[in-house]
Amino acid sequence: MRYYLIAGEASGDLHAARLIAELKKLDPKAMFRGWGGDLMKNAGMDLVKHYKDLAFMGFSEVVIHLPTIFRNIRLAKEEINTFRPDLLILIDYPGFNLRISKYAYKNNIRVFYYISPQIWAWKQGRVKQIKQNVERMYVILPFEKEFYARFGVDVDFPGHPLPESIAAFQPIPEKDFRASNNLDDRPIVAILPGSRKQEIKKVLPLMLQMHHHFPGYQFIIAAAPGIPDSFLKNQTGEYLVPVIRNQTYSLLTYSKAAIVTSGTASLETALLGIPEVICYKGGWISYFIARLLIKVKYIGLANLIMDRQVIKELIQGDFNETNLSNELNLLLNDEVKRQRLESDYEELRAKLGESGVMKKTAQLMYNRLSVK
Repeated sequence: MRYYLIAGEASGDLHAARLIAELKKLDPKAMFRGWGGDLMKNAGMDLVKHYKDLAFMGFSEVVIHLPTIFRNIRLAKEEINTFRPDLLILIDYPGFNLRISKYAYKNNIRVFYYISPQIWAWKQGRVKQIKQNVERMYVILPFEKEFYARFGVDVDFPGHPLPESIAAFQPIPEKDFRASNNLDDRPIVAILPGSRKQEIKKVLPLMLQMHHHFPGYQFIIAAAPGIPDSFLKNQTGEYLVPVIRNQTYSLLTYSKAAIVTSGTASLETALLGIPEVICYKGGWISYFIARLLIKVKYIGLANLIMDRQVIKELIQGDFNETNLSNELNLLLNDEVKRQRLESDYEELRAKLGESGVMKKTAQLMYNRLSVK
């Protein structure tokens, strides 16, 4: 069969690559083409456009890049019309993918959606588009199945793919990790500033100010795929901070705490068992509009899944030097807080499903595709 996939971010690239690998086991003669990243390409997909050319963040930023976005939408439609897939698999990235789902539906192309858009947070009206244009939704958060049921939409929850990925991860020995990255023996605080240039510019300078408050620690930046080292170096200013790439899990494994921009990285950090603080700051126009529209209490995925603030969130005005320093001090030095986080993380893992999630997801998709 012929599969066309569209992922617009690094996390989507990761999960879609593993999905491709599992689908190939079920359908050895399958052809894969689409939009995503290096991991999807390495898994065997013919890569049309890289997600690093698609990542626009915030309301004002999206408006500025509207001509580019509309050109990409036209290109995707042309691609799908030419390739004529048996199945279009959309991975998150809702502003773009929901438009493509409508086009595919009108052109009699079957559409599965993997990783639901966060319509439970805002734009709940999008559930009508999904109900009309998407044949089947495969969700990764436990509360999403109940959310869709309220609108009469039956979805599959095979589990979250991250626990399985993290369980399979084998870090290199700490001594080798430090040596290969020219790190000394001081304890490490990991900095994960995000995967979009706009958000990195907003959060990284303040994160780096923690150097002055914790001189006994070394702060290490984990570079997201698609973010050049040169860009990160330009944001560090006076701070000589090591930047590592393609070693985020190893970095977190050997860190005593982490400062993380909200997103998938915050959930990965929690599942690895690392005490963290979630930070986010956007443009004031974007933030003001978001405050009016977003309907959830938290921005951290772990907090949403647990339905309480397990991880401290410092957002917009609360994200300042004093608050960040105070919270990081607790994460590093308060053993009661660290033990409580460890207990909460165990509960979080239990909520996200059993192992074999990606294999189960691929099997569900293939079975449905084969019978209709």
